[in-house]
Amino acid sequence: MSRATQPVARVAVPGTVAILFTGGTISMKYDAAAGGAVPALSADEILEAARGIRDIAPLAPEQWGRYPGPHMTVEKQWALRGRIAELLADPAITGVVVTHGTDSLEETAYLVARSVASEKPVVFTGAMRSASDLGWDGPANLVDAVTIAAAPAARGSGVTVTFNGRIFAALDEAKTHTHLLDAFESPGLGPLGVVDEGQVLFRRAVLSAALPLMPPVPATPVDLITAYAGADARLLDASRETGARGVVLAAMGRGNVPPEMVPGIERAIAAGLPVVITSRAQRGRVGMTYGYPGGGRRLAEMGCWFAGPRRPTQARVDLMLALGAGVALGEVFER
Repeated sequence: MSRATQPVARVAVPGTVAILFTGGTISMKYDAAAGGAVPALSADEILEAARGIRDIAPLAPEQWGRYPGPHMTVEKQWALRGRIAELLADPAITGVVVTHGTDSLEETAYLVARSVASEKPVVFTGAMRSASDLGWDGPANLVDAVTIAAAPAARGSGVTVTFNGRIFAALDEAKTHTHLLDAFESPGLGPLGVVDEGQVLFRRAVLSAALPLMPPVPATPVDLITAYAGADARLLDASRETGARGVVLAAMGRGNVPPEMVPGIERAIAAGLPVVITSRAQRGRVGMTYGYPGGGRRLAEMGCWFAGPRRPTQARVDLMLALGAGVALGEVFER
């Protein structure tokens, strides 16, 4: 992180909502030279556009960075997680809001949800349209996020994500559309609640989470490989040969892979790499239903781990955290 983007400590009065501005589309404007939207707006400029936001609660904004979503790395995510934890430990801070690029928001929010324990709310948000677009949604999303972070009803809700007036649990949300304003969903579960004319209304309980994983740093690299019709072992072998600490497989259906991938899985396990099975499907658990070559039953017998209902990106975060913390994988995954 550059010196210019390092967090600056601020004095907060009781009930303050901290806002970490990390970049993303909410900070972008069209740039003719670049031929598209690029980070341009400061924290103060975004706040100025969010009419009435300072009436909700005292604010402590920080210009943490100006990164597009795809520019976030594990190192940046972990540094951001550390700053969030610092703010949550401040007795004057009632909640933390994070603006973030939507392309990697679900991964960062999940990482924070799995590695930070606090009764205080942490709310991620951003924008699907830039400040140059008609209907820039950033200011409204930011107002909603601060409203949630300041609401007594949100205490104990953990890490959430808000877009388009809806509230999602970071443990189960996903970006499910490339550009629409309602791009975020919790597949198969729906939102936790809504923000309606300044009221925070929760409609369902937050699903209980496993104990948080708090390593000194996450283990990297952990690779994510997708199974597809005709896939073979080349990517698995490349991952093993180039120093991966573990592999997550986005398998087909219930947790099955083409038989041509099996030798690569066997070589990875023989080399000591954990292989975690997830599914390309957005809903449902992986399991040992099928016994044919490459089926879930055979993968379990080989020594693969199963991630239950977790999506591939979530399982990757959990594997990085578990390996970094030295936690037995049986405490995190299934066999």
